[in-house]
Amino acid sequence: MTLLGELDVLIPGAGELCEGPCWDVRTARLYFVDILAGQVHAVDTDTGARRTWQLGVPVGAVAPRQAGGWIAAVERGFTVFDDEWNRVGPVTPAPGQQDGTRFNDGRCDPAGRFWAGTLSYDGSPERAALYRLDADGLVTPMLSGVTNSNGLGWSASGAEMYYVDTGKATIDRFMFDPGRGTIEDRRTLVAFGTDEGLPDGLTVDSEGFLWVALWGGGCVRRYSPAGELDGETRLPVSQVTSIAFGGADLGELFITTAAEGLSAAERRDQPLAGSVFRHRPGVTGLPPATFAG
Repeated sequence: MTLLGELDVLIPGAGELCEGPCWDVRTARLYFVDILAGQVHAVDTDTGARRTWQLGVPVGAVAPRQAGGWIAAVERGFTVFDDEWNRVGPVTPAPGQQDGTRFNDGRCDPAGRFWAGTLSYDGSPERAALYRLDADGLVTPMLSGVTNSNGLGWSASGAEMYYVDTGKATIDRFMFDPGRGTIEDRRTLVAFGTDEGLPDGLTVDSEGFLWVALWGGGCVRRYSPAGELDGETRLPVSQVTSIAFGGADLGELFITTAAEGLSAAERRDQPLAGSVFRHRPGVTGLPPATFAG
């Protein structure tokens, strides 16, 4: 089963561990990170022109701030940056973050809270957590016993939150309280077999369907709100990391990938590993949320 639409290479060989694609409505540019390199990239998707900033610390995810500038989940907490990626203030630590862990994927909920989670550098299970950063700077642990905190998304109504713990190889659904920013009633929506790849980044489209990147699976899949497989887009690389809708009409799906973990032979066989791709699937995304802080 293959989803219809165009797929092209937006940035060949963009990085080693590209992640966290984020469409910035203010500048009409795509932002993404190269996690372990500590880099943030901005791309004009019409011309392909790119700017790169070196943060000097691993960075898992970024999001625009309503007040201007950016919020970032860096190795050991959260940091505010201005529009030129100069740090504004200290790192806000995450309560209980264990040694040997770093922040990974993150995204804003519809009310403007920034959610991001951690993973262990050595892959140890259940040592990580998911955190919520509120506009006033308060950081609250929301889930513990996580192995590899990854994709996050919300339904159009805001009543449900979708969450990937790659260590569990599942997409889970929570009931979400938009006013309080709380989650409850966790249920597994999709469970992946060992031959399918591991779920990574996630987003939700305007029809309420979920899109998930499959690390090791070489594809992006679309699932119904009930968890039924609707379609699949294959890529010429195996390590697909994350996805985000963007473009003027939010009709372009940007896909980040990685070369990390590939052998020399696999790198030769996958010369586009670590590239950023653009897909036009025929549906649009939800308007991207921004951080209220």
